[in-house]
Amino acid sequence: MEVSHVIRGEEWLPSLPLHYLLYRAFGWQDSQPEFAHLPLLLKPQGQGKLSKRDGDKFGFPVFPLEWHSPEGEVTMGYREEGYLPQAFINMLALLGWNPGTEQEIFSLDELCKAFSLEKVSKAGARFNAEKAKWFNAHYIRSASDGFLAGYLVKQLAEVGIETSADKAAAAVAIIKERVTFPKELIGLTLYMFKAPEKYDEKSVAKFWNEENVAYLKELRNILAAMDIISKENAEEVVRQWITDNQLPMGKIMNVLRIAIMGIGQGPDIFAICQFIGKDESLRRIDNAIANIKI
Repeated sequence: MEVSHVIRGEEWLPSLPLHYLLYRAFGWQDSQPEFAHLPLLLKPQGQGKLSKRDGDKFGFPVFPLEWHSPEGEVTMGYREEGYLPQAFINMLALLGWNPGTEQEIFSLDELCKAFSLEKVSKAGARFNAEKAKWFNAHYIRSASDGFLAGYLVKQLAEVGIETSADKAAAAVAIIKERVTFPKELIGLTLYMFKAPEKYDEKSVAKFWNEENVAYLKELRNILAAMDIISKENAEEVVRQWITDNQLPMGKIMNVLRIAIMGIGQGPDIFAICQFIGKDESLRRIDNAIANIKI
């Protein structure tokens, strides 16, 4: 079969002498491959070999692709859970292998150049589900906005919202740093395409009072006086107004965020205002003032 190397788990070591003898018995010594054995992937706790049951128990994939048993059992896969191929390869390469440097992010070409069996560790490699997520978050943030927009367009369509690839890409650019998996895109951007129908109760209870709403009404008039709202000009004007009048920055920003987004935290609120536009920003502020009870 012209196999040059057989690289497998260390549990095959006891069989190695038998395989050598088989090659000799058949007279295949000249074409015998090189054998190498890799350390096992261990459970997150470090005791025992990683199994699919560990993934089922702790909620992380073990198989590259979703697996369906003949009995109908379904085991999650990295692809179906939203891991990008680059993240999966990078994560897997560093389990039991160390380049000898501090570098952790490798392209496939870089791995091909850097890898050598001599740098494979002899001890088992403990699997770290959080590190796998870290790799995926890195590659999500490194991906183009247009690539991720493809996911978002489909997710929005599933909830009845049609949008262009360009508009989806603009939304992705605002929230990409907060994303670990593509499936999170819809939850982090829905308020950009649809005005909030309800408001986070904890944020409302904490920030929505007569004083702060009075500040919001003043801010609404400032925004209304602007020709257009852009992230840069709105932020400059509003911060100057707050500074000149010695107003509480945190309180004002939070009531504005609640009015625009319906939640008390998220990406730059002025970037959101620019995305939805001046008219929609004012409409949402008016709607919040009218409908959120103090």
